[in-house]
Amino acid sequence: MMWRTGLRAAAMLAAAVVSTTSSAAEVQHQTDYSIALAGLPVARASFYTELNKNRYTISGRLQSAGLADIIKRTSGQTRVSGVVADDHLRATEYSMSYRSGSKSRAISVIFRNGNVVRASMEPKRTPLPKNWVPVTRRDMRNVLDPLSGLIIPAKSRVCPKTLPIFDGESRLDINLSPKGTRNFRTNGFAGEAIVCGVRFVPKAGYRKGRKDVEYLRRLNSMEIWFAKSEAVNVYAPVYVRIPTKLGPVTVSATRFGG
Repeated sequence: MMWRTGLRAAAMLAAAVVSTTSSAAEVQHQTDYSIALAGLPVARASFYTELNKNRYTISGRLQSAGLADIIKRTSGQTRVSGVVADDHLRATEYSMSYRSGSKSRAISVIFRNGNVVRASMEPKRTPLPKNWVPVTRRDMRNVLDPLSGLIIPAKSRVCPKTLPIFDGESRLDINLSPKGTRNFRTNGFAGEAIVCGVRFVPKAGYRKGRKDVEYLRRLNSMEIWFAKSEAVNVYAPVYVRIPTKLGPVTVSATRFGG
């Protein structure tokens, strides 16, 4: 269903609602957000960040709620660790597992200098559909993980920007374009947020012609808002909006930098 497609996309975009820092002292930080469909809550998540010098670890959990919990209970957890670079967070290990109803999946990716050196997924997708676009070695060069890929150091441009994302199975670009600024307020933050338009560009690791992929590829009205954490000098998402036929899927940070 299209709203589930929007929910998955929103969850990926909002997975980066976390904070980081280059401080030499160890830092621990928690950020929470809610996901809603047409104003009705469908999921909630919490992310926990630990930093020591230039090393970071982000772990998170997502749980369906409200309407989505009644239709199909879904839960997931993710973890990424790596190094804070000047223009982005450079992951070394990324993992994600989830269960939705009776189905489950686990993904693990090892990076080295931005390149994927090993990726695994259980259970594997077999047999591959005839319209499957395979991921090549070239597709896995100079890529970002979907969790820390949306954390943007303050000295780098927020948008326009193209983020090359590899999530363990699929390779896509997230194209960000400037749409001005908006005021945003939540627990721990009140101020101006940078608004970016979002375009999904599938590259590999998907079924060509699949309706939900084509829907996201054609959609030109998605938005993501970035707020700056002055304490740690980065921009991170605080709001995401993805239209669907049943109403917009929205992600809002309920705690940011507090």
